[in-house]
Amino acid sequence: MGNKHVVELRENGYAVIRGFLNRDEVAELRRESERVYAEGLKHHATYRDRNLYFEVINDPGSGKRAVPQAHWFSWINPVFEAHRRSQKTFDVLAPLLGPDIKQIANQLHWKAPGGKYTYYRMHQDVRFRQRPDLFANLDRNSLNLGLALNRQDASNGALKVVPGHHKRGYLNLAEDGGGIMVGSMEQGSELKAVGVDPSEVVQLEMEPGDLAIWTLYTIHGSGPNVSTEPRILLIDNYVRAEDSPERGEWAFRDGRSVPLGPEPEICKYEALRENPGPFYVEEKWTDEAKGGEKMKAAG
Repeated sequence: MGNKHVVELRENGYAVIRGFLNRDEVAELRRESERVYAEGLKHHATYRDRNLYFEVINDPGSGKRAVPQAHWFSWINPVFEAHRRSQKTFDVLAPLLGPDIKQIANQLHWKAPGGKYTYYRMHQDVRFRQRPDLFANLDRNSLNLGLALNRQDASNGALKVVPGHHKRGYLNLAEDGGGIMVGSMEQGSELKAVGVDPSEVVQLEMEPGDLAIWTLYTIHGSGPNVSTEPRILLIDNYVRAEDSPERGEWAFRDGRSVPLGPEPEICKYEALRENPGPFYVEEKWTDEAKGGEKMKAAG
């Protein structure tokens, strides 16, 4: 594989590794993603049990019940649990994070054809760390791995990134109180306001098994799904263990794969320490309802 992605990530704020998984490997994860989705649909509304989370909505665009995202399904799916700490994953992360690595996020995102809200405004993921004081080196050593589980391009809302601006720190994009899925899909003026030329935006195209990597300070977003095909993206966030002594699930210790333990470690959402669940969140899927933590979980 080499370390080309290390240089590209440090310089541009993102990198893409083509063919990270082979056809059989990505097909297996695609099948398991369908099982995770079906598990989510068993719930009548958004469901939380510690880190495990299914966002369940009645989509006003398609008129169907949908699961836009799920978190920490690795607790209930052994295939994803093995993938999150696989040797291939370690080989990508080790040159960047070293041999001791924790995992903060484990997410699946589905953009369904016909859905009303299938775009993400340009943003930086560092905004979703509720206790940044509990982490160190978030600018360099907190990395998102986005694995394409199907063909992804502009038509079904593939990831878009802006190279280089991760070096500028936090720029307060999409902080107008509505969340990153509320507002104009045309974001040229928002980018210009923070000194970004909209022509700098790079539209990624990814085949099944391709892997994108970006930092918490990388400006990114995505357009709507206007195709007849879904977009299915697996996102895992990893940190150097010494930078996160109090948060995260172990993925690798001294280079060795570490399975999940007997009980979940609350990773991101501090309120779960007081109320870990299980519980349902009865919410309406409207513009007015999307400014809270539920939508801010999206990546």
